[in-house]
Amino acid sequence: MLNWLRNALSLAGLMVAGTVTAQGLDLADLSLEELGDISVTSVSGRSEPLSTAAASIYVISDEDIRRSGATTLPEVLRLAPNLLVARVDIAQYAISARGFNSAIANKLLVLIDGRTVYTPLFSGVFWDMQDVMLEDIERIEVISGPGATLWGTNAVNGVVNIITRRAEATQSTVALVAAGSREIATAARYGGALGESGWFRVYGKAARLENSERADGTPVRDDWVRAQVGFRADLTRGQDKFTLQGDVYSGQSEHRGVAGPFDFDRLEVSGANLLARWTRRFANGSDVSVQSYFDHTDRDDFALFSPEVDLFDVQIQHAVPFGSHKLLWGGGYRRGRDDVDDGLLVGFRPQSKELDWANLFVQTEFALGDPLDLTLGIKFEENDYTGTETLPSVRLGWRASPAQFLWTGLSRAVRAPSRLDREFVFPPPTGFVILGGPNFVSEVADIAELGYRAQVGSRFSLSATAFHYRWDKLRSGQLPPALIQNMIDGNAYGVETWATWQPVDRWRLSAGLTRLTQDLALKPGSTDPVGPSALGNDPDHQWMLRSSHNIGQRHELDIMLRHVDELPEPHVPAYTAVDVNYAWHSDHLVLSLSVQNVFGSHPESGGAENRSEYPRGAYLKLQWSQ
Repeated sequence: MLNWLRNALSLAGLMVAGTVTAQGLDLADLSLEELGDISVTSVSGRSEPLSTAAASIYVISDEDIRRSGATTLPEVLRLAPNLLVARVDIAQYAISARGFNSAIANKLLVLIDGRTVYTPLFSGVFWDMQDVMLEDIERIEVISGPGATLWGTNAVNGVVNIITRRAEATQSTVALVAAGSREIATAARYGGALGESGWFRVYGKAARLENSERADGTPVRDDWVRAQVGFRADLTRGQDKFTLQGDVYSGQSEHRGVAGPFDFDRLEVSGANLLARWTRRFANGSDVSVQSYFDHTDRDDFALFSPEVDLFDVQIQHAVPFGSHKLLWGGGYRRGRDDVDDGLLVGFRPQSKELDWANLFVQTEFALGDPLDLTLGIKFEENDYTGTETLPSVRLGWRASPAQFLWTGLSRAVRAPSRLDREFVFPPPTGFVILGGPNFVSEVADIAELGYRAQVGSRFSLSATAFHYRWDKLRSGQLPPALIQNMIDGNAYGVETWATWQPVDRWRLSAGLTRLTQDLALKPGSTDPVGPSALGNDPDHQWMLRSSHNIGQRHELDIMLRHVDELPEPHVPAYTAVDVNYAWHSDHLVLSLSVQNVFGSHPESGGAENRSEYPRGAYLKLQWSQ
């Protein structure tokens, strides 16, 4: 694999022989008012302006990604002030919203172009298996808060919807090579036409991430190499639009060492997916969308477990306008099959299983006079473990003035059982320490939210949300053998706010702050020896400041300062990090230099005895495009 990667890096140098165009975007090209009118789709299932979306939603734009200097998808997600992002090792992350953050966080739904990427094994995301061509992302819509009525179970604390550009918007040739103190990478993309009304693009990328280190400088055996290729084709025929896209990828760590008789070997991952989507817009203004995909993943991990998972999914959605009244309805079916080989620590019984999910939803919007909009929705989702779950929501939006929007929402969301909850064994084969609970049911949240969004003149914008969760039936254990149960309940509440100020056309300042308080406790009769701390490790607060400055016509300077409060258990000290990205543009070239953690190293998760620390690092990237 390493030889393949070195060859790919060499090949990239040959691929950039053609002419290319690299253009920076003047900050003045999109005013803050225009940014507020960017269309988003994740809140209501239809296109609507960000400024009047009744949810706590932050949009990471393509310009944000380009100027950040981030090289991986999880690092890009740090740009969203309403997400918790903690690095576990060189390739794996813990990412969540509104609490319960861990490497197996299970209340954040993540989609890439409509394809759900969480695994049914634990309802979370293997972040070392998720990648996209960052240069092809159009935007990332990050909702903190429930999205269950549209997106179903697991959309409890948030939804991350990663949306790439249609193929007609990526007709250029792009090639890049990059190297730094902790990473080397290469990528290339080519776009072309398919007749008069079709377009396509193909891409390939490869990277190597160097080891992280312990606090004493000892290297961790988590060196990681990965490669991915993919394509997208879009065709327009009259009122019909067709999309076909897919990816194939692989990755592996270095050999992880030997402990006594146990050879931990390499962690290896691979997968492939294929998605097709058809949409049609009718003369009466209604539209219909049908989407289906197949996703295969394979993970070989001697230490934990080695699952092979196949997922098939089909969704149908129909939007119908009735004057000021809008109706959206649809449904879907999902089937999963997995085969899980035991690892040293983790197993599942039975080792192979097939699961089915089905859903039906309806959402209707009413205009209650000119300034008020009411949205009512309900989803019925059926799963093999708990039967039918009911997921209602109501949202009210008030346009207090052309520049101010106030909204509130009440929702019920659930996190349905996964195989980990019902069929987990630790250690295999008998699970005499921890066993999945045969009676484990869905975790339930009743959520209230109140939000405000404002555009003050042409230079300042603000968004703020207060929220309260009433949690019930959260996952807990018992004394060994610990049978997984639903014996934790309580409350969580907090605020999240962000603002943008553009004092002059070429300089933009952004800030964000989140605060979270959790009051959770074991239910009477529980003998759980750990309690709520096992659900995740969250800071009380975090904040970030970001400066984006265009210096003349060809130079850009971006600085991000972020602070994360200490994590309680296991204890991780609070840290403040500074990342700097400088870029120089010519007509056909971008040269950028990124420096991460300018003021030194820090840990982000894990116990003091074995956690990774992330030191200062520099990264130089050369990109041609046409």
